[in-house]
Amino acid sequence: MAFVHNEIRFSKKWFRDYSFITIGSFAVAMGYVFFITPYRIVPGGIYGISIVLHYLIGIPVGLMALCFNIPLTIIGIKVLGPRFGIKTVVTFILTAVFVDTLTYFFGGDPLQLSHDILLSCVFGGLVIGVGVGLILKAKATSGGSDVISMILSKYTKLPLGQSIMIVDSSIVLTSLIAFGDWRLPLYSWITIFVISKVVDIVLQGISYDKTLFIVSDKYEAIRDKILNDIHRGGTLIKGNGMYNGAEKHIIFTVVSRRELAMIEEYINQIDPDAFLTVINANEILGQGFKSLNDKME
Repeated sequence: MAFVHNEIRFSKKWFRDYSFITIGSFAVAMGYVFFITPYRIVPGGIYGISIVLHYLIGIPVGLMALCFNIPLTIIGIKVLGPRFGIKTVVTFILTAVFVDTLTYFFGGDPLQLSHDILLSCVFGGLVIGVGVGLILKAKATSGGSDVISMILSKYTKLPLGQSIMIVDSSIVLTSLIAFGDWRLPLYSWITIFVISKVVDIVLQGISYDKTLFIVSDKYEAIRDKILNDIHRGGTLIKGNGMYNGAEKHIIFTVVSRRELAMIEEYINQIDPDAFLTVINANEILGQGFKSLNDKME
């Protein structure tokens, strides 16, 4: 959950954050109304519980979620302290209003995708993931089951990640109990997976860069190639081999996919026995790339 931050009202950052919250809340609502709720998919969280109760007792999904979020936020403040800023409250109110407003205008099954629920899972997860990512960019959350997970973590000493998994999985399984269809939890877990991946992309961006660790006796030639031909920097790390204790030099650098191919070809020519580790670089901040300050702004 987001901690309370001192923030200048009506500043550029204030407007940006609340624009993200508004657009993100609307995207989350669209994902539920158009793709998730009509097909009884339960992707965890408060909206998962609300979808189940909507079909069992007929209460609108947004109103049901709001009825859960308000007391949960109050409980969270009392048990966990002031971790829930005004942004989180605005987010879950906006999302609830958008969900029920869209349902009112577009009906219970706007896209008629009951013949292809898998498609609905994927695109619902995509739209909700974009919305959640924008909300998190604004240093807010949509409230809900995060509070339950944090309280569970506090009193059971379980890691927060495990608590979230337990809570969300329990909510997903309620769809099996409520609707008696074993396919629904499977569809729901697909949606959760898509949401998590899209959130990561929104927060970190899509990066095709690679992190390289190179161990070679020809490290000087490889270093010169990287500096002079590839025009990349890096770090030279001194180490010792575990088997014989021989002194080793490790080159650490970050390159593009095209540059990686050039380096690999060159290393193969001068030292085919070199040891390389190639890692996908999800996010790179620092000199020569996007600065940390730019990201924070």
